[in-house]
Amino acid sequence: MNTQAEARTSVFDIVKQVFSLVFVVGGVAAFYYFSEIQLLYRVLGLLAIVLIVVGMMLTTDAGRSAWYFILESKQEVRKVIWPTREETMRTTMLVFAMVFVVALILWLLDMFLFWGVRLLTGQGE
Repeated sequence: MNTQAEARTSVFDIVKQVFSLVFVVGGVAAFYYFSEIQLLYRVLGLLAIVLIVVGMMLTTDAGRSAWYFILESKQEVRKVIWPTREETMRTTMLVFAMVFVVALILWLLDMFLFWGVRLLTGQGE
C-alpha cells in the first residue's frame, strides 16, 4: 500500500492568507488614494500594514515553515568557508584576464572575417 503524507492546510490558514493578500492590496491602494498626505506618513502606514501581514502569515503553517527555513539557512551560512581577501582578488583578476583574452580573440576573429567578406565581395580594393 502506498501511503503518502499530505500537507493539509486548515481553512483558517487559507482565510488568513486571503486576508493578508487583501490587506496588502488595500494598503497599496490606500497609499496611492491618500496622495495628498505626506509621503512619510503613507510609507509608515504601508510598513505597518506589511508588518501586520507578516505577523499574520507567520501564524500559518506555510509561514512557520518559511520561518524555520530562514533560521536553518542562517545556520548553514555560518558553516560556509568563505575565501580570503587574497583568494578573492586573485580569482577576480583571473576572471578579468580571461574576459580580456576572449574579447581580444573575438575582436581578431571579427576583424579577419570582415576583411574576408570585403575581399570576397570586391569592396576591399
